[in-house]
Formats: sequence, C-alpha cells, structure tokens
Amino acid sequence: MSQILTETGANDPRAALAQRWALDRLGLAEAVFGPASADASFRRYFRVEDGARSWIVMDAPPERENLAPFIEVAALMQATGLHVPRILAEDRAQGLLLLDDLGRRTYLQAIGPDNADALMGDAIDALVRWQKASRPGVLPPYDEALLQRELDLFPEWYVGRELGRELDGTQRGWLRETERRLLDSALAQPRVWVHRDYMPRNLMLAEPNPGILDFQDAVEGPITYDLASLMRDAFLSWPSERIDGWIRLYWQRARAAGLPVGDDAAAFRRATDWMGLQRHLKVIGIFARICHRDGKPHYLADVPRFVGYVRDVGARYAEMSPLLRLFDALGLRAP
Repeated sequence: MSQILTETGANDPRAALAQRWALDRLGLAEAVFGPASADASFRRYFRVEDGARSWIVMDAPPERENLAPFIEVAALMQATGLHVPRILAEDRAQGLLLLDDLGRRTYLQAIGPDNADALMGDAIDALVRWQKASRPGVLPPYDEALLQRELDLFPEWYVGRELGRELDGTQRGWLRETERRLLDSALAQPRVWVHRDYMPRNLMLAEPNPGILDFQDAVEGPITYDLASLMRDAFLSWPSERIDGWIRLYWQRARAAGLPVGDDAAAFRRATDWMGLQRHLKVIGIFARICHRDGKPHYLADVPRFVGYVRDVGARYAEMSPLLRLFDALGLRAP
C-alpha cells in the first residue's frame, strides 16, 4: 500500500488527498485504491477496496465543481425510492465525497440484444417513479434560456471551432427556424424532474435495478427529455424498431402511473423525437467544446453517431427539412 500512496502522490496530488481522506473516514490503515471512472467534467471517481468491501470516492475540485447539487439530488432520489449511491461522508471544502459502491457493470457494459428489453424495462420503471415524484420549484428550471444556451453550443463550438466555419445568412435562418420549433415543442410539454443524462453509461446493473449515477445536473423540465436520452445514447445505438417499442412501453407505463403524457401516442412520439434533436445538437457542440476547451478529443469520435440520429429523426418530419439542408451544407453525413 505504501508504494501505491507514493506513486499516486507523486503524479496526482488530488488522488493522494482523496486516498488519505477516504482511509481516514473508513478507519482503515490501508486498502487497495485506484481509478473507478472519470466523466466529461472535472469530476473523477476512485474505488477503495478492503477485501470483499468497497467504496467510491468522488473527487470534485472545489474551484471547478460544486458538490451541493449532487448531495441535494441524491437525497431527492433516495426519498423517491430510487437506487443511488448513499453519501457516507462529505468534505465540501476539499471537494470530496465517500459513497457506497453500486458495482462495476454499467448498462453500457452489460446490455445486449438478449437482455435489452428487461434492462430497458427497469430503466423505464425507474424513470416513471422519478417523474411521478416531481414537485414544482424544487429543482432549477429547464427554461427557454437554458435550452437556447445548449443549442448555441452547436454553432459556436462545432461549426465555429471544430469545422472552422461561419454560417451564412441562409444557413443561420435554417438553424433559427429549427431552433424555434424545437424550443416551442419542449416548452409546451408538461414539466417533471429531469435527470438530464439518463443513459446506459450512467445506469448500473444493480439490485434493485438500475443503480443511477451522474444526476447532479437534474432540473425541472420537459417530460420527454430523459426518455429521449435513454433511447438515443452517446455510446450505444439501437435499431429503430426497438426504440419504437421502448417509447411506446414508456408511454403506456407513464399513462398508467398518471403522468401527463397525453392520449395521442403519435403526438407523444413527435415530442420525444424533437426533444431528442435538441439534445443531439447540444451534444455535438459539447463534444467539440470538451475537445477544444478541455483537451479531451476522444469524444469527437462519437459525433457521427449523433449526426446519424439527427438525419434519421429529421427525415421523419417535413418541419425539420431546414435542419437537414444545414447539415447538407456543412457536409455532415451519417456514418
């Protein structure tokens, strides 16, 4: 153990800090300590192991990350009966949390054609439970200003920084027309609690299933947002017929639970698809920003997946033809 401490401390002072802090909180003289995962933000996660027991340490540098939203949303989710990590110790000043360990297998690692229906069914049930517990005024609003800021990431970071281009007047008109339609659709939807990154990478194979991670950006917003995130993921794509079936399954279970999803399945599907388009444009912009601002270029490898999503969904709706013309003009083709 002393060798691990020495090597970690020499190369990574915050990892050494997290290690010492966790061992002290757990009352352990030594334990196996190593990376568990990292994400697109400045947060990192380490796993502490002592025989059959294990815990997770979140490292969130206080000058970069705020622990308060994670702590607050974790409490909301636990009160709702969802399976999220319990917070065992916290040090907000140093940006450290000690969490229980939900395991090593994410949905992204575990899901496949044979078990996808069962796992997606569990994820849909958890989503309905989360939405059903919604109360107004508890979480920040997913309002027009925030939705628009997200859409602005595409022209600023992907078109401007990654492609090195500036939209001409016609192209800006296509984008503005598309954005207005997407915003109007999103703002017309009933408002519920929104995880905001509800996808297989943030769902754990656990008991009860699923374990839910990365919820600190939760807001109150459009009811279709988390479903759209789950259906068209950043790292995993599904055939259209499976997505069709899962969206209908959600709609049926949500209606049975009394959620305001309406009686028109086709109208709900359109709202979900258009919400997804807003997210796809945002994600393309975020991946470019992560590359050019944060020095993490590997996320750009998944941009073609989202270009494919935009083209697939946009082709279903005549109202989205300006968006497809813009993608044609930018040379954005499906993989």
